[in-house]
Order: sequence, then structure tokens, then C-alpha cells
Amino acid sequence: MQTPSHDIAWARRLKFRHLETFLVLTESGSLTQAAVSMHMTQSAVSHWLSDLEEAIGVTLLTRGRKLQLTPAGEILKDHALRILGDLRRTQADLQSAAIGAARQLRVGSIHSGLMTLLPDAIHQFRGMAPNVSIRVTDAPFMQLLDALQRRDIDLAILPLDERMHGVNFQSEVLIEDTMEVVVGRMHPLAMQTDVSWKSLEPYPWIAPPANTLMRRRLEKALLDAGLMLRAHIETSSIPLIQALLEESNDVAALAGQVARRLHHQGLVHRLRLHTPRNFGVIGLVWDDGESNDMRRSFIDVLRHVVKQKSGEEFVF
Repeated sequence: MQTPSHDIAWARRLKFRHLETFLVLTESGSLTQAAVSMHMTQSAVSHWLSDLEEAIGVTLLTRGRKLQLTPAGEILKDHALRILGDLRRTQADLQSAAIGAARQLRVGSIHSGLMTLLPDAIHQFRGMAPNVSIRVTDAPFMQLLDALQRRDIDLAILPLDERMHGVNFQSEVLIEDTMEVVVGRMHPLAMQTDVSWKSLEPYPWIAPPANTLMRRRLEKALLDAGLMLRAHIETSSIPLIQALLEESNDVAALAGQVARRLHHQGLVHRLRLHTPRNFGVIGLVWDDGESNDMRRSFIDVLRHVVKQKSGEEFVF
């Protein structure tokens, strides 16, 4: 029998409250704010932090006007997020088992994945694993990455762009997508078969939110055509964009997968631009350090769906 290791004796001193307090401090940046968030006194919060640092034997946060993570603090933050995420998942699985409910696979995705890859993948996966329930989260890039880090989701469908640099997750390319411009079905440009970027100049934009990949792609395309983005509405909500286009002469930019599906359904009109623009690579991201048979099976199904659709070039 192996002798228990004493190298992590400090871990036996820890309570989950230590990690919760530490994470709240990293998010709030001050003892005062952390105390308010946790409904504790500042001295109690300070005690939990000091006790954690004493147990581990390193300084985790430098004190000052704003608390700053030390290199050791950065390491612990990553692990604390995963540990607490695993505990939440364990609790949810145990509660499901207690009442005889299905286990749950948690999938996050941007709009392109929601409207193209996921429906077919979910249908096929349910045929293979009827006793597994699937929870789908629709969120922007950074929220999905955060959810992966906290282990609130098992995998995510995301753009694989420069924001993935330095991210310690496994990733795999699924498809390459374009950026498309859409209008309402009665828009003056809807009857034209050959539309230039310059011809979009008179019309106001329903623009993607600032600092998103789609916004950057759109601004670059307009700049290349000698135009500036005139955004009078900013949103990434597909139902709202569709409703707004139906009642106006606005224009909007969508990922190609989304634009083609909505066009096929008669909900918007996809303009035929003679200089189409690339959006980027859409891929699958997951934490390879966590063993999960359900996720592995779902990833295989997604790969199969991509292979099936490659012959269709994802046109709907």
C-alpha cells in the first residue's frame, strides 16, 4: 500500500470557503468590495486570505489601493475555478442521481454553431445516448471561455482567433465561415443581384457589439471600401436583428452560416456582395485535462456532422 504523500499536507487545511473568498477578492480587487459581496466583515475576509496564504506558504495577493495577483495567485486562481466548478458539477450529478434524472452534458456556442452544427449533432447524440440531457448556453466568446474555465460547460463552439493565444484548452477546427450582409425582404437592395460595399453607404447599420470579432471584420471591410461604420443600434441578438430588418431599411452583418439559414427560411435577404469577406475559423474548445465520456462521444458526433455537411458546403 502506498504511503500517503505529505507534499500536499497544506491542502488538508483548506476549506472551500478559502477558495471562494480568494476568488471573490480577485474579482472585486478590494477587501471592502469582497466583504460586501460575501456579507462578511473586512477583518473576516482578511483572516480567510491570510489563513490561505499561511497554509500554502506563499503570497497570493499584493496589498495596496487595489489587490493584485502574484504569479502564485494566478496559478491558484486557475485551479480554484476548476475545483469549485467540479464541485458544482458533482453536486448537480449527485442530485440528478438521487431523483433518477438524466446526466447532463453542457455545451456552449456562438450563433454559428447554434444554427448549423448543434441541431444535427444534438439529434444524432440523443439517438445514441437517450438518457443524457443536454444544456445549451448561447453566449459571446469571453463568457464561454470563462464558463469553460469554471467548468460550467463541458465544451464550446467558438471562433479560433488571436484571443485563443495562451489559452490552455484543447481546440479543433470545425469549419471556416464568412461574413455576410443581410437586409429585410423589402429592402431596396434586396432586388439587386450584384451589390458593392459602396452601395451600402446610405443605409444605417445594426452593428455587432464593440470589441467582437464580427465588429472588427465589419469595420475592416467598410474601411477597405472607403466607408465608416454608422451604427445606430448595437446587438448580437438574432431575433432582434431579424425583427428590426423587417421594419426598416437598415443593414446588418451576420456569420455566413446564420445568414444563409435565415435567408433560406425567408426571414432575411442575404445580399450578393461581389467582394465577400472571410469571418474566420470556427472550432471546438474543451479542457482535455478533465475525463468525460459524454463529452468525448459528443465531440465524435460533431466531427461526423462536419464531415456530412462538408459536401453541402454548409449551404442551406
